[in-house]
Amino acid sequence: MPQSPDALLTSLEAARSRFRRGTATETRRLLDLLRTQDFTDAKSLLRFHECLLFLRAFPQSAALVPRLERILDRFHLRIERIQKKGADMEIFDDFDTSGVTGTTMQDTLPFEAVRWLVRTMPRNIEIAWDDYQEDFLAERAMATTWPRFIPLLAEDADVEANIPWRLWLDSARGRERDLHWLIGQFERLPMADQQRAELYDSLRLPIRWHLANLKLSRTRNWRRPRRLYVHHEALIPRSQVSLEHELAQPLPRFTRLSLREGESLMRMIREVMLVRYRELYGTTLGDPHSVVRADVGRGVVIHLWNLPPERRLPLRAYVAGFTVKNGVPINYIEAIGLCEWIEVGFNTFYTYRQGETAWIYAQALRCLRAFTGATTISVYPYQLGQNNDEALDSGAFWFYRKLGFRCGRPDLEELARREEQKIAADPQYRTPRRTLKRFAEAHVIYEIASGPAKARGSAEGRVATGPWDTFSTRNLALRVTRRMAREFNGNPGALRKRSLEAVARVLRVNPDLWTPAQRRSLENWSLVLALVPDLRDWSQTEKEHLIKILRAQSGRNEMSYLRLTQSHSRLRRELLRLGSAL
Repeated sequence: MPQSPDALLTSLEAARSRFRRGTATETRRLLDLLRTQDFTDAKSLLRFHECLLFLRAFPQSAALVPRLERILDRFHLRIERIQKKGADMEIFDDFDTSGVTGTTMQDTLPFEAVRWLVRTMPRNIEIAWDDYQEDFLAERAMATTWPRFIPLLAEDADVEANIPWRLWLDSARGRERDLHWLIGQFERLPMADQQRAELYDSLRLPIRWHLANLKLSRTRNWRRPRRLYVHHEALIPRSQVSLEHELAQPLPRFTRLSLREGESLMRMIREVMLVRYRELYGTTLGDPHSVVRADVGRGVVIHLWNLPPERRLPLRAYVAGFTVKNGVPINYIEAIGLCEWIEVGFNTFYTYRQGETAWIYAQALRCLRAFTGATTISVYPYQLGQNNDEALDSGAFWFYRKLGFRCGRPDLEELARREEQKIAADPQYRTPRRTLKRFAEAHVIYEIASGPAKARGSAEGRVATGPWDTFSTRNLALRVTRRMAREFNGNPGALRKRSLEAVARVLRVNPDLWTPAQRRSLENWSLVLALVPDLRDWSQTEKEHLIKILRAQSGRNEMSYLRLTQSHSRLRRELLRLGSAL
């Protein structure tokens, strides 16, 4: 008796995670049966789609891969068929399920993303005017912006009510599409990129783009790897991953990509994030000159990069990255830090969360350690569940805890130990959601001893406190801001001027002789250095080292800057003093 599509899907979902003799044959049989099925509902079609992508990243045999790719390459036809049948397509518009070929996406995107989309898919993108909210703020934004492009619009915009904005725009754009014309006008504005972006973003335009059968869709955005890794044995579960062991392995070797290769990777990560309704500062604005890759085994390749000098943060060094498994993008990475401390964000895409996530996370930390020199790993509270229901639902805190992370607050560390005792006494016990929310009130920390020695964050050797437990650059900034209010009557210009003058005098440097980028670094750092009471008493060697750091902050290699901060013990001590909990 023929099996129903639902029964076949259930069998395929079970088979995709089995890796033993004969499983590939069974998977191939199920694929051949499902390939001929005419799906009538979106949910079943999405289940099939996710199975295909998981198997493409974690194949049970090399022979399966071409079969999977053929189905994925024509998947848009299945989407078109259920759309014609009137299926509800809402299921394809979530963070975890968006980006399927043949579907349509909509979001209010920042300028850089929209400009890139207009260049990448000019025929598939438009302003979603039917969803545009013409409220007071929107009208004020158009009144401030559009007269820069449209002659005499100010005659209307400054004094009239009920202004026909679309009529003005349609009159000005001629035969060009409205979004394309607008982006062109913004590009011609005589201002810095950041100001241009801020002006565009004030419009809050909803953008709609049609994925059709484009390669950038989540369905088809994979590349053929140099060598395919086939899984003949069970995937590595979290219980078999020792972060201490993995971080004690020799550091991975990086290959620096050419500029052309780096630009290609930047395009790919933009595509990867765009179709998942996600955006990071470093995935939109990454520096293609800085991209490196590390092949860490099992078909896993990790890419990392930095920011270009003109886009760098005022103090912290920034790293972004993503991982491909057999050429399939499966996660993204973000790390930001000073000295030996980095805050790490890591997100595995929903489709691949049953695929060796803990082991791959350990490899990402190995790569970050090698790339940055950091030895203190801090995880954002958001990753644990702060304003993140998904992390709470998945019990993300325990993912990190079982790998050896400790709580950054002593009271939460004690709470975690009590929870561990309850779990040990009753394997059926589950941590209440309210307790998981408490764990997400602070960072969790993993400290790596220098060299191959045991990591101090391991389960047996957790320490009660560490120097970076309560450090935050936000604390630094708040101290600066309070000084501005206290000593300069809230005047930021006066604060910057006086701080720069004072620090330049102590360091005996002339800011006028520095490049604009170097001067910007000096200005930003002077806000913090002006809080150091004994800066004048630092040795000449310490001051010269500090000057190197300030110049390097805007240099070509952002990691050189970070490593210089790691070797300045006195600066590190002051940063910890000023940046720890207020």
